[in-house]
Amino acid sequence: MSLIQPYTASEELGHYIAGRRVAGTSGRGQAVYNPASGAVARQLALASAQEVAAAVASARAAFADWADTPPIRRARVLNKFLQLVNENRDTLAAMITAEHGKVFSDAQGEVSRGIDIIEFACGVPQLLKGDYTDQVSTGIDNWTLRQPLGVVAGITPFNFPCMVPCWMFPMAIAAGNTFVLKPSERDPSPALFMAELFTQAGLPDGVFNVVQGDKLAVDALLEHPDVKAISFVGSTPIAHYIHERGSHFGKRVQALGGAKNHMVVMPDADIEQAVDALIGAAYGSAGERCMAISVAVLVGDVADKIVPLLAERARALKIGNGMAADAEMGPIVTREARDRIENYIAIGIEEGASLVVDGRGHQVAGCEAGFFTGGTLFDHVTPAMRIYKEEIFGPVLACVRARDFGEALQLVNDHEFGNGVACFTSDGGIAREFARRVQVGMVGINVPIPVPMAWHGFGGWKKSLFGDMHAYGEEGVRFYTKQKSVMQRWAGSIAKGAEFAMPTAK
Repeated sequence: MSLIQPYTASEELGHYIAGRRVAGTSGRGQAVYNPASGAVARQLALASAQEVAAAVASARAAFADWADTPPIRRARVLNKFLQLVNENRDTLAAMITAEHGKVFSDAQGEVSRGIDIIEFACGVPQLLKGDYTDQVSTGIDNWTLRQPLGVVAGITPFNFPCMVPCWMFPMAIAAGNTFVLKPSERDPSPALFMAELFTQAGLPDGVFNVVQGDKLAVDALLEHPDVKAISFVGSTPIAHYIHERGSHFGKRVQALGGAKNHMVVMPDADIEQAVDALIGAAYGSAGERCMAISVAVLVGDVADKIVPLLAERARALKIGNGMAADAEMGPIVTREARDRIENYIAIGIEEGASLVVDGRGHQVAGCEAGFFTGGTLFDHVTPAMRIYKEEIFGPVLACVRARDFGEALQLVNDHEFGNGVACFTSDGGIAREFARRVQVGMVGINVPIPVPMAWHGFGGWKKSLFGDMHAYGEEGVRFYTKQKSVMQRWAGSIAKGAEFAMPTAK
């Protein structure tokens, strides 16, 4: 860790179009902050609709040749990109820590999960294989193939500026599409760096483009007729908007929304293991994860055993600059986000929840202007409270007490979000029933953050996902391609005379 240099570049950031960095021309911009210091680190240009159109035009111009490139040759470019990302993983992680704030080891883990997806995309020749049926009818053969959509776009959140874009563009590009990425304006540097590495890997100009921006850029992508599909990860209100607007303009849309992930702890659970899991899953990355555990459902008498242990551990969290070797939790991404989180804590008190540990006003020596808040713990939270119902997206853990397994399961199933969930138990029957009956897309049994690996796919249920397909894995292959069915017959097997009946197998 001592050998890793913090990311301190200060140049103004623009876009990446047609294989090179380009300065912004809109005259619009905003500051990018270092959350640990609270200081402006660099300036970011925000795209105009014309700049978005230029990126789409670049992608459209590159599409025909890239789509015609044999999948094995596309995979070789992906393999070179994979090598370069591996060689530069610590540089990417330092960028993430500098602009997001998460601790460096967590940022390294994020990059590693992105690498997993790139590795999966390198297998695209196998993934694109179709089906074939010989003699489906007399003299007729039938086969299917998957072809790319064209220009596709991704709109990604601040909390995973490397991993979430990697859910999208490697698979889309491997499948023969060209891509326009609109990363979060909070931490834009990793996207630009990955674009440069992809060009170094031999990716043709225009296949991968990056436009920085805000809602104006998002709407320009949604409305552009040459953009065939949109992938999005973010809050539920915006996911709903993206899905609705994209569908209105005839696009394929995959929009992953918010979460309120529960962890059910049964009385027979290993208490020490459950406490470790809750502390890491609730306070890791300062709770700024869509898979963070924000509700602990404590069944029977387990609450009285666990809450004091959680309080002790929450108070002892090592909070500081994410580049510090001993930091367990870094700052919140922006001052506004910190203030919103601390306002939720005040709401919880007003609603009558028991504030066991109050993280508001946390100060870090040497980083007094940083956007820090401490780990916060509530007990006796009820389903009627806003701190239970709404996504806080910060280091706030709400403990809800349930009488039995049935009540705990019902709490989870009644919530409007269904992204991730966990159950800690030593009873195989309870574990099986929970996994089968819970109405959530990703389930962990004694696993607090059940993020699927690259070949399985990621996605929630209910208001945590808008659209039909999950992210990455074979679901990603299906999302970024369209199936074509071909029926073939040659002249020698064609009977003379018009046929007016519906064709059948004969």
